[in-house]
Amino acid sequence: MKEPRDVPFARPWINDQDRQAVADVLAGHILAHGPQATDFENEFAAFLGHDAQCVSVSSCMAALHLAYLQLGIGPGDEVLVPALTHVATAHAVELVGAKPVFVDCEPDTGNIDVGKAESLVTRNTRVFSLVHFAGIPCTMDAVMEVAQRQGLRVVEDCALAVGGRYRDRHVGLFGDAATFSFYPVKHITTAEGGMFVTRHPQVAEQVRRIRAFGLDRSHMQRSRPGIYQVTELGLNYRMSEVHAALGRGQLKRIEENLRRRCENFTILKQALGRLEDVRVIDASDQRVQNSYYCLSAVLRGRLRDQRDELVSRLRQAGVGTSVYYPQPVPRMPYYRDKYGYQAQACPNAEEISDRSVALPVGPHMSRQDAEYVAHKFSETLKELRA
Repeated sequence: MKEPRDVPFARPWINDQDRQAVADVLAGHILAHGPQATDFENEFAAFLGHDAQCVSVSSCMAALHLAYLQLGIGPGDEVLVPALTHVATAHAVELVGAKPVFVDCEPDTGNIDVGKAESLVTRNTRVFSLVHFAGIPCTMDAVMEVAQRQGLRVVEDCALAVGGRYRDRHVGLFGDAATFSFYPVKHITTAEGGMFVTRHPQVAEQVRRIRAFGLDRSHMQRSRPGIYQVTELGLNYRMSEVHAALGRGQLKRIEENLRRRCENFTILKQALGRLEDVRVIDASDQRVQNSYYCLSAVLRGRLRDQRDELVSRLRQAGVGTSVYYPQPVPRMPYYRDKYGYQAQACPNAEEISDRSVALPVGPHMSRQDAEYVAHKFSETLKELRA
């Protein structure tokens, strides 16, 4: 095995066709309000299937904000939110004036604990917000049963879950709204961007208006240039033609992307599964199809306090790592100071945040890269135990 190697945690998978697609847009005269964004929406909807309706936006955060605006969530409302997630999941709730109510996660998958979520429902709870952690789909049957029993809307944050499925249905197509991220290190990238998804055409149309200032018609729908009406309060959350052109090229390679991720994840999981004091986060439910965003390994026993040293030694060996996520959101200063946080309020989320290391599995890696990462991880743990 050739050493040392340089294996970053993530790297955008950009090829010459992607570059040419962007160059073609820049060579033209339409940089916004054009056909690329519309085509990207249609092609992403075809990939998701099951009557998906897609609206391209400037980021996943924008899509989350639009989801709550469209649902009419506001002051006095409560939203069940995973404690283990990116802060954007909670920020979107705050931005509409509602209160996030944080819920601990399952230890095995990192996904929201559905039973604990239901125990926190009050008369003010309006939405069940969930995240498919690291591409591992939530148990959507249980989520939807609670939502129906309690009269809640469901918002799916699929930022890390392009390609994730539950019962052969793509995640994002179970609840009332879903959001996807195309940030540079996600499954596919538009450099920056996101997608709002719903199964309801009328909802998609409303979101299209809100994302573009609340205008009643787009540029391509106007019979007289520059003439339109404003029918509701809106924002500017549109995706440019440059971003959409890049996304279309990326989407053409999504199946190969997912195949490579699965192969690399499998190599790492098999190697780490033989190690003491290490637990790999993954799904055991046969109804779940992981999208393999990364592999999160939780350190236990004698290694539980060795993460910083492990990461440092892996960096020296050329292996990039990350953490999903650095803190339970309610423990971060903004939310801790506003709502208070009791020690060990979310013990499973705390363990994963404080004791886990995320390893790369992306398509920038070869099989040899994955074997190298597994070897260096195992070798470093042996050194730390000595």
